Amino acid sequence: MSEHTEARPAQPAVVRANEAVLRRFPFDDTQDVQDARRGFMGTAEKSVIRDAEGLTVWDLDAYGFLDQDCPDTANPSLWRQSRLCSDHGLFEVTEGIYQVRGFDLSNMTLVEGRRGILVVDPLLCAETAAAGLALYRSHRGDRPVTGVLYTHSHADHFGGVRGVVTEADVAAGVPILAPHGFLEHAVSENVYAGTAMNRRAAYMYGAALPKGARGQIGAGLGQTVSTGAVGLLPPTVDITRTGQTETVDGIRMVFQLTPGTEAPAELNIHFPDHAALCMAENATHNLHNLLTLRGAQVRDPRVWAQYLTEAIGLFTASSDVAFASHHWPVWGRERVTRFLSEQRDLYAYLHDQTLRMLNQGLTPREIAERIEMPPALERAWHTHGYYGSVSHNTKAVYQRYLGWFDGNPAHLWEHPPVEAARRYVEFMGGAGEVLRRARQSFTDGDYRWVAQVVDHVVFADPDNAEARALQADALEQLGYGSENGTWRNFFLMGALELRHGSVGTPTSTVAPDLLAALSLGQLLDALAIRVDGPRSWDADIAVRWNLTDGAPVTMRLCNGVLTHVTGDHAAAPEPDVEVRLAEAELRGVLLGVTAPADLASRPGVEISGDAGRLTELFGHLGEPDPDFAVVTP
Repeated sequence: MSEHTEARPAQPAVVRANEAVLRRFPFDDTQDVQDARRGFMGTAEKSVIRDAEGLTVWDLDAYGFLDQDCPDTANPSLWRQSRLCSDHGLFEVTEGIYQVRGFDLSNMTLVEGRRGILVVDPLLCAETAAAGLALYRSHRGDRPVTGVLYTHSHADHFGGVRGVVTEADVAAGVPILAPHGFLEHAVSENVYAGTAMNRRAAYMYGAALPKGARGQIGAGLGQTVSTGAVGLLPPTVDITRTGQTETVDGIRMVFQLTPGTEAPAELNIHFPDHAALCMAENATHNLHNLLTLRGAQVRDPRVWAQYLTEAIGLFTASSDVAFASHHWPVWGRERVTRFLSEQRDLYAYLHDQTLRMLNQGLTPREIAERIEMPPALERAWHTHGYYGSVSHNTKAVYQRYLGWFDGNPAHLWEHPPVEAARRYVEFMGGAGEVLRRARQSFTDGDYRWVAQVVDHVVFADPDNAEARALQADALEQLGYGSENGTWRNFFLMGALELRHGSVGTPTSTVAPDLLAALSLGQLLDALAIRVDGPRSWDADIAVRWNLTDGAPVTMRLCNGVLTHVTGDHAAAPEPDVEVRLAEAELRGVLLGVTAPADLASRPGVEISGDAGRLTELFGHLGEPDPDFAVVTP
């Protein structure tokens, strides 16, 4: 751990840079302030939302400090955005449509029908969703939930579903609508790489950071993620095409499918009887991510822009208001059209200009430094990089088209971080000399360079307290100057863990409901990811699962790879052991609920062959590390 454990003040270079932001942008434009507060009906009487064990999962008053003037330790533009995002309560969007905002990272929208309400995007966890629904009912009456709609496959838009409906409600006929491909993408994104994504998400949202002027002030898209129970109830109605119409409890909806935009499975919704357009997460009050810092597949800005153009043509002539599952609405047809057009131009410009420059031979970092945004777009607050950034989005476009390699053969076979760090430090005259020069760079305000060079000292010698302290100080200053909320959180989380060690991962989306929603094939694929390859090189084990309620499945571990085939497949090997059981029993084994050695005692399970091979096969599986090091080796 570092010898300096407390957050430090903003240094002169950061103070000057943040003062320049105040002069550069139109802080006297109050339109967003008016829109964010329009339709406010009230908020919850109790500010703290707790889980069943009494633990806090969300605190509505945690960001009250944002009512103060922006301090030196925050970028004024991000402070402004966070203040707007921290407004919480129930808001009327238009007659019959309401939003609960500020109760989680995302918004929950409630549309009134003939008998009850349609819930659109029930937040990230059951506790915040239930609190939001209770707030709505306290103002609009105890209306039943007569439908649920997931706009897309990210957990903050479906994870709280059990806070608004139950499995019994769905069995009794309450429909759950979602875009085609929703379930596959919702479970695969959160399970296959879920451990790594959750660890990085802890940095991205800064949930473990203290909230305050020197800590977490927001994430740009919203304030942070809640820490309650994430769940999933599978959709019952599949939206498969643009132009598809559905009516739920008298609420008419026209859908536009937008796959490959902000999520692999996503849709926009027009409510013709309300002249209202829900843009899901395709048009929000910030530049979004083309590649989120927590990790994901690269999104396609060209397709994103095309779908925004399509939405303008389909819906703006009959939309008096546009709202999304984050931030606040935009009212008036002319303003709605301008908002969507500027959002469209934002993604199209990033795509086209990155391609122009990469075809001139520029590398990702060069493009990120050289690209300039059109002044008309930069003047619009909703195009600012509070969540995505021009810098990391252009790198994402490059990655989408050309991959990780920048074409320079010197970068083709570089040493890994620790080995490279030791060589760098030795070449630069040793750790003492590097730190001496880095301290001068820190005084000069070149925090980017300090972070880049001192990182080598930390990775060469992670116990070097002086290096850790200086690196933490540099990252902290970079955070203080960041307009991007997720950059600030990453920088400050890095500083925090350099000073205090790992603080862990406070929330996880690898929830039981998501695991239960995996198909058997997906579950077997998820198991294969856990094989310790080098330890399994010499293993050759085949197991045949004869399902009493499905086709047989044969697994084989060979060459460090766990493969599976279904049915009497020509590739199925001769098994070492066969197990006759129901699919539910097999799922219990694959999920770790039932130990292989206990299978023989389970009712209805029959084993023939060498039962010890089962235990041997599962012994080759490792466990992921939810708290792996990020800023140290």
